[in-house]
Amino acid sequence: MAVVPVQRIEVCALKTERKSLLETLQRLGVVEITDAGEENDIFSRQDFDAHEARLKRKKQTVERALEILKEYAPEKSSLFASLHGKQEVPVERYDAFAAERRQVIETANRIVQLKKTIDEDRAERQKTMQQADAIAPWEALDLPLNYTGTKKTAAFVGSLPGQWTEERLYGEFAVCTPFTVQILGMAADQTFLLILCLKSDGDAMYELLRAHGFAKPQGNSRLTPKEQMSAYQVTVAAYEDEIAKCEEEIKSLAPWREKLKFYFDYEGMRAEKYEVLGRLLQSGHTFIVTGYIPQTTAAQTKSYLEERYTVGVQLSEPAEDEDVPVVLKNNGYATPLESVTEGFSLPGKGEIDPTFMMSLFYYCLFGIMFSDAGYGLIMVIACGGALLIFKNMEDSTKNFVKMFLFCGVATTFWGFVFGSFFGDVVDVIALQFFGKEITFRTPLFWFSPSDDPMRMLVFSMVLGLIHIFTGLALKFYQSVKNGDAAGGFYDGILWILLVASLVVFLLSTSMFTDMLSLNFTLPSVAGTVGAVIAVISAVGIVATGGRESKNPGKRIMKGAYSLYGITSYLSDILSYSRLLALGLATGVIGTVINQMGTMAGSGFTKLLVFIPVFLFGHALNFAINALGAYVHTNRLQYVEFFGKFYEGGGRKFAPFKENTKYYKIKENVSW
Repeated sequence: MAVVPVQRIEVCALKTERKSLLETLQRLGVVEITDAGEENDIFSRQDFDAHEARLKRKKQTVERALEILKEYAPEKSSLFASLHGKQEVPVERYDAFAAERRQVIETANRIVQLKKTIDEDRAERQKTMQQADAIAPWEALDLPLNYTGTKKTAAFVGSLPGQWTEERLYGEFAVCTPFTVQILGMAADQTFLLILCLKSDGDAMYELLRAHGFAKPQGNSRLTPKEQMSAYQVTVAAYEDEIAKCEEEIKSLAPWREKLKFYFDYEGMRAEKYEVLGRLLQSGHTFIVTGYIPQTTAAQTKSYLEERYTVGVQLSEPAEDEDVPVVLKNNGYATPLESVTEGFSLPGKGEIDPTFMMSLFYYCLFGIMFSDAGYGLIMVIACGGALLIFKNMEDSTKNFVKMFLFCGVATTFWGFVFGSFFGDVVDVIALQFFGKEITFRTPLFWFSPSDDPMRMLVFSMVLGLIHIFTGLALKFYQSVKNGDAAGGFYDGILWILLVASLVVFLLSTSMFTDMLSLNFTLPSVAGTVGAVIAVISAVGIVATGGRESKNPGKRIMKGAYSLYGITSYLSDILSYSRLLALGLATGVIGTVINQMGTMAGSGFTKLLVFIPVFLFGHALNFAINALGAYVHTNRLQYVEFFGKFYEGGGRKFAPFKENTKYYKIKENVSW
């Protein structure tokens, strides 16, 4: 439960060491660089936008080249490739790569150019094939398509809409006799033909043809359709040959993939470095880096820089009005939940980090809502195995896997407590396949929620009360820490007393305990004490709820409105009934799946039916209810828990670091 203090850092160094120093800071990733201040006669900022843009263009070219290689020479990757993490390389590999950059970018440009040629050739090939398709109906014609006849004859090459026969053609155009017709081909809605008539009848024949929708083919080639088809085929074959050669050359460049990946990260880091350079104040021989650094690494970073460079490093405390970034630090149990806190908001100024206290409830609530020992063991084995096998996975992925590992442990625990192991699979298998009655119950088990849902509801609400009271206690602690102990008492402790005393009062009434099926009722004196404390607490809330107002009337009105907030506490407590609902859903659906699997056949046939039903049904139940448990656990933290003490609004620490995709450069430091 810690927000790491952040210090201001100012580094003044020689420009001759600028490149090396910035690369070191980038690899260390511990400094958030900020603007150094206003320009003056000595220090000014330089424009590196052109350099940054040039590097980004090269990076885009390499990214495109990698996409092309993925298309023509795909890598063999496992299902768990995302868990392997980035490959770690030493600083010496980064420094030595400068000599290879030119050759790598030339290779990337060649790959991109080859792909461009392929796309252009494919477009031309498609265009040529379309031209060939347009000529195909005329292939029977041994004359050019633009043939118009001789000195004494007129020729008409074209098509008429619809399907025509020679008899119909001779009948329709008999007025222009003598003439001859050759049907060259026929489609569903067109007839391709050649008509010859006397030159003197040419105009009349053309007008008659046009009246029937005659259309001439496009093209002015002097070649016959068959000759044109042959030429098109040669052209298409040439394009296909060139496409095949380009594809083979791209495949031959696949061994460059890893260097292209390294170049992508290399130029990405350089582009980010130039972005930072444009924000620094520089003189003729020096430059200044200012920013924020976590106090936990400030001293080591200062010593490390002073040992390696000619620099002056100054550490100082930020001013009260500075917008300092937030850095969280928790133990191994709570760290995986920092992403959950960030999903709501990071702590604002003066607030505590709620992650550790949230972790005390988060895994427990998830386990109760999922509450099946079989499902929990699957999560533990899968997540634990991933952590053991993939030791180099990224920190964000590792924390995500750890979170579900702890959720799996909690799920296993509550599954055994409530007697659920893949529903009631032990009972079903024992009875249906072995003819024995075996109940999955041991002294470790408490009760089954499906057999005693009212007890589960009471347990859920009691846990909810503890969760809410913890939030109110944190409100008090946070106020005391910020020097407002009275405010913490008014806004935290009074509400704890009010809600707790009302619960005690209700537990002293037989009507309430009977409704919840409780086997005890508190003595009436406890109820009286509870009622008195409730009244005192309510009066205190009314008197202090509007304390920021100077007008007594407004103060009382606001206080009364604050007391109305008791209704929200009732709804908050009832919200924890989702522990009952989701816990029941997991167990009941699992039980139904087991029963469905044993409804068909008998003996070996029943087993053959049971196995796929069991596997598919429980896989579906696992997926649906794991998602439900995750979503509703987060909701209980964000609304019911955080709502009592936490506002957030902090800004995440954004250090100047390696934002790489494939590799990470390891700086040789011992801390």
